[in-house]
Amino acid sequence: MKLRSVCVSLLVFALLAGQHGGSRVRLARLDRWVKAAFQYVKLSLCRRVSLPEGECSRLAHLRLPGVVVYVSESSPDKVLAILPDSQFTVSPGADEPGANRELFPGASAHDAVLVLDPSPEESFGHPVVLFYVDFNVTKKRCGHMDGIYLGEECLTLALKTRCQNQLKRRRSRSDRMVGRARFRRSTVSRAGRMERSSGLCEIHFLPLVVGVRDSNRTQRLRCVDHPEFARCPQPLPLTRPSVPISSCELNKNTRRCHQQPLATHLSCRLYQTCDHAVLLSGGWQEQITYQRHVQNLLLFYRMLRNNGFHKDHIKTFFAGNGQVAVKEAEGMYPATEKEVIRNHISYICRKQHCADSLVLYLNSPTRNDGTMLLWDRNNNGIADLKERYTVGELLADLAGCRASRVLLFVEQSYSSVLSKRLKSSLKHLNVVLLNGLPWVDTAQFWAPLRPSHCLIDHLSKSAVMPRVGDGAASLLNVTLAGAPCNATPPLTEAEMRKEYMGCQNLPTALWHQGRRKPDDSERN
Repeated sequence: MKLRSVCVSLLVFALLAGQHGGSRVRLARLDRWVKAAFQYVKLSLCRRVSLPEGECSRLAHLRLPGVVVYVSESSPDKVLAILPDSQFTVSPGADEPGANRELFPGASAHDAVLVLDPSPEESFGHPVVLFYVDFNVTKKRCGHMDGIYLGEECLTLALKTRCQNQLKRRRSRSDRMVGRARFRRSTVSRAGRMERSSGLCEIHFLPLVVGVRDSNRTQRLRCVDHPEFARCPQPLPLTRPSVPISSCELNKNTRRCHQQPLATHLSCRLYQTCDHAVLLSGGWQEQITYQRHVQNLLLFYRMLRNNGFHKDHIKTFFAGNGQVAVKEAEGMYPATEKEVIRNHISYICRKQHCADSLVLYLNSPTRNDGTMLLWDRNNNGIADLKERYTVGELLADLAGCRASRVLLFVEQSYSSVLSKRLKSSLKHLNVVLLNGLPWVDTAQFWAPLRPSHCLIDHLSKSAVMPRVGDGAASLLNVTLAGAPCNATPPLTEAEMRKEYMGCQNLPTALWHQGRRKPDDSERN
């Protein structure tokens, strides 16, 4: 059985290698591409891209079985690589006159695309290494393109356009040799600017690889399942969304079905305050939406329900319409309508007395500026304004939030950007960021949380206790539902449920005085 599995993997590997010029590209060719690219990552990548010293050290000791390999399918046409966090990437001199500039303006066409992911266990975005492959390129031209010449083809590293020339200029031999004394002062200031932009050069997502004449924008990048490489991640299978007939819209020419709209205005009731939660997992595209994202949502959803959150007050926004629905989590909506997501969060915040504890769980692909990617609705591979949720927009939606406390549970990359913005803000004094802990998955870490558990006590159970400021410590010195941690006498389960968990009816006097729940001091 094991031998059969290896044979199947080899067959898939060979098929992915495809054809060029009417003859099958040998398995050895793709193997040569991967090994040349892998050696480049280990030995030369940090000379082209400014990565942290620790990351460079890790790459230098990287082993091929720890790398996931992607390659574009065979095609008689050349292909384009489209990235979500920039309009296009650039590679010197490999343009194809017949490229479809209307669909993908500025992108360059190549014979193939190769991607190495040295950190497959991490969430996107994280640095991946993308190479363009061009056939029939001379050694001299390949050298001018800063490529890797393999005799029959040339591999060139793809970088973002915003800082590629800066990095080249910093490492250019002529810049080091010519005019050093005359330009010493300007070099110092220029180096500072380059270091600040160093995080922009590398690529953080799998590209959408399409044929230059493919108006359907079919993804041609495929993971190579081979024993020598890391195991391919398993994306969620696509399903047809089941929509009831009552949600279908009929007119003369079309029959259009859509999900029932989110009734945000029904989330807040007169003379009642409740605990609310929003779970957001944008997904971006099928290829990077995995089963673990569904499991994270389920774990966190169940934890909220165990802590008294009513199912009608937990709204989950996940991937697109064709993804597998999370049957156990009610209130599921696709992450395709940015305004719906923002309006719901801001409404819960703006409405007086609506929320006591407001919990946000964020688990989306993230750019290195902290921007969350939602779902690629138009399948063009580029994160348009309606498909990305920036840190500034999230902070605007939470500014001056009237909830007693806003808890952000963040399980995604580059959460430090959000953390820095929160620390310097005077409009988010009741907002606490609980980001991913070292070696711990956020959803798994908080899954055991019980109604009687104090947040700050549970946080102290992590292997590395994060630093918590005085303001944050006071907000965390309660249970998830807002009950005091050290009440005397201790609260009974019945008292917890009645006075803190889920929803509480407020007396008219309290409602108009702007008080959300009975004063804790009255109990002591």
